[in-house]
Amino acid sequence: MPTAPRFVRARRALVAVLLSGALLSTTAACGDDSQSMATTADEHATPSASASFEKQKLAKTRFVANAGLAAGATYQWIVKPYRAGKFKKGADGRTFALVKAGLAGAFTYNRLKAAVNNAKGDPLLSKAVAPLSAGIESLKGLGTKLRKGDATDGDVGAFEGVINSVKEAGKSAGAEVVDKVPSASQLSGG
Repeated sequence: MPTAPRFVRARRALVAVLLSGALLSTTAACGDDSQSMATTADEHATPSASASFEKQKLAKTRFVANAGLAAGATYQWIVKPYRAGKFKKGADGRTFALVKAGLAGAFTYNRLKAAVNNAKGDPLLSKAVAPLSAGIESLKGLGTKLRKGDATDGDVGAFEGVINSVKEAGKSAGAEVVDKVPSASQLSGG
């Protein structure tokens, strides 16, 4: 009988390792491809007032999309389960909730970095978002901390605070961010 709990723990550990490996191998795939698209567009476009306007419009649109995905992932898989007590030891479905939170943390960091990069295409948005870079950088290791179950109220609050700051910055620059929950394949980088 003592082998059954060991088997369950081993199986859970294996699932966590596999999902972590999938996260690490696909995080690079979640990278921002707008830079390569912008480079291609810049090489073939002739400078004009309308091209500059379109570039700024696309910068805001991409910013809103990336920041919205980050906000949706944070709320759906970090804040909401944390408030529901899913991360506490002994909670039903804790391991799965922690793995999803770890993936969501890495996804959120990645999308926020892409949003900041997108904001550089619009002068007003760039000014509004620039002070948030340090806060976004502070989220870098929190995905791992969530996955391991070491997250505290302060860590979850950090995600929530940065997301709210990004939303406010976007709103002040005319790029209102609305939460958009990413699909499981987006979250895992597939």
